[in-house]
Amino acid sequence: MANPVYKRVSTDQQSTDRQHLVLHEAGIEDPVVFEEQAGTSSRPHPLERPKFGELLAYARPGDTVHFSEMFRLVRGTGHVLDVLDVLHTGRLALRIHDGAFSTTDLTARHPRTGELLSTVKFMVQTLAAAGELQRDLQRELTYDGLRAAESKGNKGGHRPAVPADKTDAVRTAYLEGRSIAALARDHGVSRGAIRTAVADLLPEHTAVDQDVPAPELPVTLDMPGKVADFLRTADLEPAERTALDQGVTVRRGQGYTLRVSATPTVHHQLLIRCQPLDSTPGAPAIPAQRKARREYENRVNALVAG
Repeated sequence: MANPVYKRVSTDQQSTDRQHLVLHEAGIEDPVVFEEQAGTSSRPHPLERPKFGELLAYARPGDTVHFSEMFRLVRGTGHVLDVLDVLHTGRLALRIHDGAFSTTDLTARHPRTGELLSTVKFMVQTLAAAGELQRDLQRELTYDGLRAAESKGNKGGHRPAVPADKTDAVRTAYLEGRSIAALARDHGVSRGAIRTAVADLLPEHTAVDQDVPAPELPVTLDMPGKVADFLRTADLEPAERTALDQGVTVRRGQGYTLRVSATPTVHHQLLIRCQPLDSTPGAPAIPAQRKARREYENRVNALVAG
């Protein structure tokens, strides 16, 4: 039986190093790797991605398909069910090695009927795991290369503070004209650590730094489903696409809203992107879509006003 392995990253700036480590630690025997081109968009349905299609064509009944984490392939519970349906039809086993679903047997079948076990229970587990899947997506953006960097001898996290026994030497060197950047390199710490050590020696003009606006913090807004559906087909910037992909679906009767966490600037950019829902030349607006966009507009404007 073969062990096809699937890898994918969302942007050109990411690498599959972390996935390689997770899969290597799993001890997969004779893996056959199918890796999407770097930066393959998460917008297409998983079943439409080229390398995953090649994997499905290659796999034979009884093979086990391996992912480092489920979010490398899917972006929501609907995609999970679609992929599982195809795998089950092809009699393919599935193994997730980290994150959401890594402890769940998603391919268990009844020994006599061959049907999936506890389908209703699985649906509940899928919805319950949505929060964990969301956390995994956020972790991808923040920690994608951390373990890979550590394996190469690089340390992650914040650099240490200036040791107490080195503080006087740092301060003396600074007074003698050594730059903060050079001192940071000399002592293997961050520039912030050097600034802390020499804070009372900094010239008065550094107080201007206190006037620099603080970076924007993410805020969560509910985006109407009709707006989210439109934006998923739009040409978005990476930050906009990431915010949309990480949104959490909340069912509302027959429809849904997408709970999106992003900075106010990104929310405002997304609002601009869905302007065509109001109307475009030669294409009159659909009332329900126009109403949905205006609901989102009111929420964004309230955020800006606040």
